[in-house]
Amino acid sequence: MSGLQLLWFTLIGILFSGFFFLEGFDFGVGMSVQTLAKNEGEKDQIVQTIGPVWDGNEVWLLTAGGAMFASFPAWYASLFSGYYLILFAILFGLIIRGVSFEFRHKVPKAQKQFWNWTLTIGSFIVPFFFGLLFTSMVHGMPIDANGNMNAGFGDYFNLFSLVGGVALTLLCYLHGLNYISLKTEGIIRDRANQYAKKAYLVLYVGLVVFVLLLWLRTDFFTKHFIISLSIVVLIVLLTAFANLAVVKRQEFTAFILSGLTLVSLVALLFTGLFPRVLISSINPDFDLLIQNASSSPYTLKIMSIISLTILPFVLVYTGWTYFIFRKRIKQPVLTEGVKHV
Repeated sequence: MSGLQLLWFTLIGILFSGFFFLEGFDFGVGMSVQTLAKNEGEKDQIVQTIGPVWDGNEVWLLTAGGAMFASFPAWYASLFSGYYLILFAILFGLIIRGVSFEFRHKVPKAQKQFWNWTLTIGSFIVPFFFGLLFTSMVHGMPIDANGNMNAGFGDYFNLFSLVGGVALTLLCYLHGLNYISLKTEGIIRDRANQYAKKAYLVLYVGLVVFVLLLWLRTDFFTKHFIISLSIVVLIVLLTAFANLAVVKRQEFTAFILSGLTLVSLVALLFTGLFPRVLISSINPDFDLLIQNASSSPYTLKIMSIISLTILPFVLVYTGWTYFIFRKRIKQPVLTEGVKHV
């Protein structure tokens, strides 16, 4: 395995980490529209917190997918063909969620509730199916010697993958509640804090079940015992400290820690996969490895030069966007439309 291959495997992990840190609270905010807000004014207030940034955050997913296509075409081909229906469900969730931002502000008031529901449902669909995808992927899928995945319903939907889907959804919901507490004023801010306190109690149970299944259903603790255990401990500590920050009303700290919990979860999955990119449940010899799934060294070299040149500008622009829109959202809020970056 070359240094460039390792670099791009790491970069893809970083891109997915950025996606779940930033888009994770977007999903949580979307879920909160129908589960947290009690009236249209509060729903508008919640949506306004992510109005300037939500579509920019989704670019991280497009970039991660594009990077996978260019740097690991064999990984991309097996993953996207084998998980075609799961990815279609994710795409469906992203579509109905994306159009909801526009339509809920432009339709007559009588029709607004429909788009509030599509926003909420779409925000639940995407993290659930992403959690299901990644969890089933690290468990192992029926991949043959040619990298073809011939999976049945039980390969996609089983106890471990369903727990993973629910766990990721709950983490995103909590991340969104912490963001709402950070970005709003008034009763919705206090209610988000109260909901987060209760949700963390559920999360502790979910983490115990997830880690137990991770031990039983994967080879993470066999192949990478120390680093897997270390990251699991880190996830538990981040969750506990985030919960403590919520109780103490340290909203920025709680938001950062819940985001880092999502980042640590991605790190756990990617380190557990290493040096593989896909695990075959048929035969370990059929595992797709980093070294034989990547593009040519020349392609990786050119991609590295371009990416490392552009990345600093993207990070600066992203940071500047959040700095500009850093103020809390009050009621009454603007309801004529969601502004975009």
